[in-house]
Amino acid sequence: MTAAAVLPLRFQVGARTLAAIPRRLVRVPLSLADVLAGDAPALPPLPADSHGYLITSLPASQLDAIGADGLVSHVRQRYTRYFVDLLAGEDAWLAGLSANTRSGLKRKAKKLAALPGFAVRRFRTADEIAAFHPLARAVSATTYQERLLDAGLPADPAPLLRLAAADRLRAWLLEVEGAPIAYLCCSADGDTLRYDQVGHDPAHAALSPGTVLQVEAMRDLFAERRFARFDFTEGEGQHKRQLASDGGACLDVLLLRPTLANRAALGALGAFDASMARAKRAANHPLLARLAKRVRR
Repeated sequence: MTAAAVLPLRFQVGARTLAAIPRRLVRVPLSLADVLAGDAPALPPLPADSHGYLITSLPASQLDAIGADGLVSHVRQRYTRYFVDLLAGEDAWLAGLSANTRSGLKRKAKKLAALPGFAVRRFRTADEIAAFHPLARAVSATTYQERLLDAGLPADPAPLLRLAAADRLRAWLLEVEGAPIAYLCCSADGDTLRYDQVGHDPAHAALSPGTVLQVEAMRDLFAERRFARFDFTEGEGQHKRQLASDGGACLDVLLLRPTLANRAALGALGAFDASMARAKRAANHPLLARLAKRVRR
């Protein structure tokens, strides 16, 4: 039987978690191939000690098709699952980016390349990943992904080494003055390479090292022609929107047993998410945006 794990239902503002309600959930993660196929997943049996399911990257068109007997549903997140079509080639990818994005990428790359000791290092084999891991871990320890989201590079390199031995891993480091300031680590799911772990030293954030490293990685992947797609995975962000060539509308959905505690948890989450959405719309109002700009000055 499929095991359930304790997955917190987070009340988040940006990357900060204000509170969390622990629930034992069976996670049903859909791959990019599932998203592109557009099918609803077959849910595994629900263990007796679990509260329900968390389905991630459900195609938006399949929301009405995943109802389970007596479970209460709640859409936690709506987003586009972005990806890059690697088979189209680098020229087609660049042509699909906006003129402002292309200009910005060139400017950022030129600025970093002018610094002493600028280098991009590539890692693929198990021996190379063994050398990559401690260097990338040092960068990961400084990032908000690790400090706030518990999403840094794993401390144990063994899983990465196994993936590398099976030719299912690609990784990159960006260095300045001989020291790494950004890393990217991606695992393969069939012919798709996933955007798994990424981070940069916040002390160098003004240089946009993560963006420059991403572009270098994309060029390597276009040249290698080993993978059909680069998957930016769940969630949105400016970085993904700017660099993707396509995407599919997705939902993260909770299906919980209809207990009083679960209904209360979903009610609290719904009210919180709605208030955050209203606050975001208000903050984007032109008058408030101009006021915020004056205050920052």
